[in-house]
Amino acid sequence: MRAPAIVQRLGPAALMGSGLLVVGVSGYGFLALAGHTLSTADASAVASLYLLINIIGPGVFSALEQETSRNVSAQLARGADTAMVRRRALAVGGGLVLIVVIALLAASPLLVPKALGGQWALFGALVFGSVTSAAVYLVRGLLGGSRRFGGYAATLAIEGAARLLPCLVVAAAGVPHAAVYALLFAAGSLFGAAAGLPGLRGNGTGTDRSGSVATMARATSVLVGSTLLAQLVANLAPVVVTGRLTTDTATAAAFASAFVLVRVPLLVFAPVQAMLLPTLTAAATRGERATMRRSLRLMLVAVGVVAIAGVLASLVLGPWAVQVFFGAHVRLPAPMLGTLALGTGGLMVAQVLQPALVALDLHRAATLSWLLGSMTLTGLLFLPGDPLRAAVLAQLSGAVIVVAGMGTALSSALRGRWHKVPLCEDNLQADVF
Repeated sequence: MRAPAIVQRLGPAALMGSGLLVVGVSGYGFLALAGHTLSTADASAVASLYLLINIIGPGVFSALEQETSRNVSAQLARGADTAMVRRRALAVGGGLVLIVVIALLAASPLLVPKALGGQWALFGALVFGSVTSAAVYLVRGLLGGSRRFGGYAATLAIEGAARLLPCLVVAAAGVPHAAVYALLFAAGSLFGAAAGLPGLRGNGTGTDRSGSVATMARATSVLVGSTLLAQLVANLAPVVVTGRLTTDTATAAAFASAFVLVRVPLLVFAPVQAMLLPTLTAAATRGERATMRRSLRLMLVAVGVVAIAGVLASLVLGPWAVQVFFGAHVRLPAPMLGTLALGTGGLMVAQVLQPALVALDLHRAATLSWLLGSMTLTGLLFLPGDPLRAAVLAQLSGAVIVVAGMGTALSSALRGRWHKVPLCEDNLQADVF
């Protein structure tokens, strides 16, 4: 089937970038709207909700997306059918939803008073947002694995629009409310998933060799540890700062806004895993290590350019932008934003290395890298003294540890210590670290 005319004209990268721009702008617009229309305490609680959804939702269910994409890509590389991959991914996704809901209920006595300003309605939005995230990430895994990036981009664009536009209507009506904003934001992912459904059609012919539900569940569970820890490293610091600065909500809100601002380069490269993973998986299935090395070199050069630009922009414009665009009442120092942006650069490198590890079945190596990074981050976050200084140090150090671990594992694998094992085997390959 021929791709739609717009896909042929723009190309997948441009489409993904356009969809990402919409969802990225919607996230910043949502926080800016909350900052300008809600009280300081409510704005801080809504910012924490935003960050928690971006820890729990993508942290758990992006693993489902990656493992689904890997299985679909491998099946298509063999010329096999992907129908069973879809059924298995749906079963695994349902199990993950149940686990997440149970975990949230168990953590609610701590989350609600500390991070969500004592508002149980925000907790309900958090649960709802986690469930809708499961739907959109499953759809994206199926689309990404079959390289249908037009449909993937549609899920991004519709999710972003559905998150922000209803909130703007509420604000224009003169009845802004933290709980309403939170529920509308959480509902956006459901609309994003629906937008991707038309792009899902049968792929390939031949025998299914994608393994069992148990095989996919084991691989996904290992990868969940990796992606959840990645989101913790990326987003935990402002949540902890908010909890430690309970008597200075203005500073806490300013730091949360600054933290989101310096993540702009991460948004630029967010589709990297979705677009890179199918290519690397196909190369790994065929044993083409040179292709993998070439792709990784190109992406790392691009990451370096964007990361440097992000650091410079954060140093020069960061403090001003936090106050103007997010309505912050406290001006943070430029070196603080520059250092946070440097940590963002490290996380961008990890975004490139992670799909390579997944393509090589080195799930455990990726998870161990994020575990070491999150342990470093958490330990430094609770250092006595200034919470902001501790958070900045923790963010940079955690990213450095993650990149070092992933780089060691991947370098070892690509030098020849990696032994290819068929992706359909019931046992995960022993990882090299």
